[in-house]
Amino acid sequence: MSFAFGIGIGTQNNQGEWLEVFYQQPVITPDNGLIEVARNVLNYQGGNQAMSVTPEQLKALSDGLRQNGQMDQSALAGKAAESKRPVVVTLLDTDDTASSTPEVYLKLHLISSRQAKPHELKLDGIFGLLPNLAWTSEGAIDLNELPDRQLKARIEGRTLEVKSVDKFPQMTDYVVPKGVRIADTARVRLGAYVGEGTTVMHEGFINFNAGTEGKSMIEGRISAGVMIGEGSDLGGGCSTMGTLSGGGNIIISVGENCLIGANAGIGIPLGDRCKVEAGLYITAGTKVALLDDNNELVEVVKARDLASKTDLLFRRNSQTGAVECKSHKTAIELNEELHANN
Repeated sequence: MSFAFGIGIGTQNNQGEWLEVFYQQPVITPDNGLIEVARNVLNYQGGNQAMSVTPEQLKALSDGLRQNGQMDQSALAGKAAESKRPVVVTLLDTDDTASSTPEVYLKLHLISSRQAKPHELKLDGIFGLLPNLAWTSEGAIDLNELPDRQLKARIEGRTLEVKSVDKFPQMTDYVVPKGVRIADTARVRLGAYVGEGTTVMHEGFINFNAGTEGKSMIEGRISAGVMIGEGSDLGGGCSTMGTLSGGGNIIISVGENCLIGANAGIGIPLGDRCKVEAGLYITAGTKVALLDDNNELVEVVKARDLASKTDLLFRRNSQTGAVECKSHKTAIELNEELHANN
C-alpha cells in the first residue's frame, strides 16, 4: 500500500526549479490500481518520486486511470494535459523525509484537506526544500527574478502586487476546507488543519502542522504543532507556544471547551474545560499557587505539573501578582449563531 499520490500543476523558476505546486485532488493511501497505472504509463519504479510529465504522458495516464475506474483522477490528468504550466506527478511510497519541493507541497495539501492531522506526517527538513518566494498577484516568483517581472509589468501598464515574501503560501490559494470562516486569509498558512465549524477572526493566525479539531473561535495565535480542541475560544492577541519557538519537545495543545483570554498565552498543554485569565502568560516553569475551595493555599507547583489536567482556572492575584490556580466545573459554550459557518 502506497502512502500518497497527487497530480500537481506548479511553478518553476528560469532554472527549472520547482517553486510551488497545487494539488487539486491529493490522495492519501491511494488504491493499488492507481499506482499500477502509474507504473505502466510513467515507468514508476517505486519509492518516493516527483516526476515532471509531458502532455502526452498525462493523456496516457488519463486513459489508463479511466480504464481502471479512477474517474476523478482520470479527469484531472486530462485537464492537466492542457496546462500552460509545468505538471508533476508525485508518488510517495512511504512517509519518509521529503526530498523535493513537490513532495513537501503534497504533504501540506494532505493536512489542509483534512486527510491527515498535524503530527501524523513526517515534516522534518521541509524548510530547506521550501524556497523563500515573492507571493504576488501573478503567483509565486523567484526573488532573483522579481525585479525583471516588476519592470515588465510596469512597462505593460500593470502593477505587480507583492502580497508577502515567505516560504509558505496562504492556505486558501490551495485549499478551502468545508464549513469554515476566515476573516483574513493571509493569516492561515498552507499546511494548517482547520476543522469544520472553525471561525478565524482578523487577528487569528494558524501556522502549518497546527489547527483546530472542530467548532472553535480563533482570535489569537496557533503556533506550529499546536492543536485546539472542539469548542475552545482563543481570545484576541493570545498566543500558544509552538515547538519551533522555545517549546522544546513538549507538544502544546488545548483541550475541548477551553478559554484563553485576550493577550494571554500558554507554554503547557491544557486539558478540557480550562480557562486562562486575560493577560496571563503561563510557561512550563511558572510558579503556580494551588488554592482550595476556600481560596486557601495548598501548595506551590510549577505549571508543567498541571499540564493536560482538566477543569482548571489560571488567574493572577491582583494584589500580590502571584499566579493562582483553582479547579472549576463550568465549560465554555460558544454562541451557536455567532459561530455558524454554513
